[in-house]
Amino acid sequence: MKTARLLALAGLLLTVGPAALFAAGLIAEPPMKLLLLAGMALWFAAAPRWLREPAE
Repeated sequence: MKTARLLALAGLLLTVGPAALFAAGLIAEPPMKLLLLAGMALWFAAAPRWLREPAE
C-alpha cells in the first residue's frame, strides 16, 4: 500500500508546513488552523494502514 505511505507523509507535511509558514508570517491563523486540521485527519487515517503493512 504505497498509497497509504504517500497519504501519511502528505498528512505529516500538512501538519508541520502550515505552522512553519505561520511562524514566518506568510499565512494567517484561520487558514493555518484549517490546514493543520486537514493534515491531522489525513495522518490519523493513513498512518495506521502504512505502519501495519509488512516491510518490503
